Amino acid sequence: MPRPTTAQLCTGILIVVATTVALLAVSGSSGVFEVAVLVAFAVALGTLATALLMSVAAQRRAAVATGVGERPGAPRPEYAGRG
Repeated sequence: MPRPTTAQLCTGILIVVATTVALLAVSGSSGVFEVAVLVAFAVALGTLATALLMSVAAQRRAAVATGVGERPGAPRPEYAGRG
């Protein structure tokens, strides 16, 4: 599996921090176990978001590489070759 880009990593971290702050503010948890569970949930959510962003980016790269989604009459640059 490829490594996440900087933007994908930052998005995942932002989701973790925002989710943790929101869950702690809404739940009012003060016990160590409850806070640990909320933080673990936030980390799982951030990891899921990063993985989904990586799969979407991989699908876009594959579509560009194969030319899927190109219009048949669309102008192509000279260096693109004739196929």
